[in-house]
Amino acid sequence: MISKVKYLVGDGKIISGATEPFSKEVCIFLDKFSKELNKFKDIRKFPDLKTLSFWCREKNIINMKKKYYTSKNLIGLGLVFHITPANIPTNFAYSLIFGLLTGNSNILKVPSKKFKEIDIICNVLKKIIKKMKFFKNKISIVQYKNNDSFTKKISSACDARVIWGGDKTVNEIRNFKLQERSVDISFADRYSLCLINSDKLKSLDNYEMKNFVKKFYNDTYLVDQNACSSPHLIVWTGHENKNLKKRFWNDLYTLAKKDYNLTPEASIEKYIDLCKYTIASDKIKKIHRHQNILYRVEFNKLDEKIHFYRGKWGLFFEYNINRIDELKKIINKKYQTLTYFGVDTSLLKNFVINNKLKGIDRVVPVGQSLDISLMWDGYDIVSTLSRCIEIK
Repeated sequence: MISKVKYLVGDGKIISGATEPFSKEVCIFLDKFSKELNKFKDIRKFPDLKTLSFWCREKNIINMKKKYYTSKNLIGLGLVFHITPANIPTNFAYSLIFGLLTGNSNILKVPSKKFKEIDIICNVLKKIIKKMKFFKNKISIVQYKNNDSFTKKISSACDARVIWGGDKTVNEIRNFKLQERSVDISFADRYSLCLINSDKLKSLDNYEMKNFVKKFYNDTYLVDQNACSSPHLIVWTGHENKNLKKRFWNDLYTLAKKDYNLTPEASIEKYIDLCKYTIASDKIKKIHRHQNILYRVEFNKLDEKIHFYRGKWGLFFEYNINRIDELKKIINKKYQTLTYFGVDTSLLKNFVINNKLKGIDRVVPVGQSLDISLMWDGYDIVSTLSRCIEIK
């Protein structure tokens, strides 16, 4: 059955006009959006909205322009069609900002699943568009479940398509043809890991440890480990220290028990996943359960298919290494983000480049796994969603 297209923002009358990236109008629009979003009375209940508001404030937009807008002969492609995922409710807003900053008009398909964050963001956008009518034909946000004719229509008209989702979703959307010179950006299913130097961690005092644990919590529990950049595999390097590990995991459990809302449904599904992975692998050394809040599975050997072991709601897999090169055999195209603590970044850079790894597109400190930027998933967003004019 074909579902009706519901317009949350705009009416579908989009003008496929291209402007210079980081235009004055867009920067003003995003600053107003940041301020209006921050005024929302219950924003403290939505840390993801608070993060979004902080990310698109004027100061950060200026910093991004300085960092990523290196060529002055760029102009947007025209019309960008965004298909956004159902696992992160604010993701569509970041995708929209990608499109706006690169000088494009935008049509976004958002999840049909009910999210309060989507309603709040769309209401703020509509409020600003009423005052800044330039954007009336630049932004259209739609919602539908099954409507191949609409997806086909917009795909055939757009100059770029940004697809967020699992591999199945990406492949299904790719069946809808683009124009000859249109481009596809696919943010498909990815896997991430965290590398912790136990010798460096050991030197932290109680306050520093709790701060580190909070950062790790934000990388994982804050989004139920749903983000592609949230670590599933925790790799320890340095001298093995069982007491230190116990201290770290106990502190994480204490924090999660206080701040994390584990629903009964998630708790059941998480336990089922634990059982499923336990049955599937003969390389498990030990399983640790901190009530239902935190599960961790120790491996005695790393399997090349470890990326199929995905934790959600506080399910982690861990392994000890002596040298970082031991990870070489498991890294493939699925790997996106490597978060680290106490490891020299030059060592990590050389590990990726010298081994010619096909995976790992981001290397960031613990606490920054969710910090989205205009360099994402290995794509330079500004150059990919714009065209360069050669002038001699």
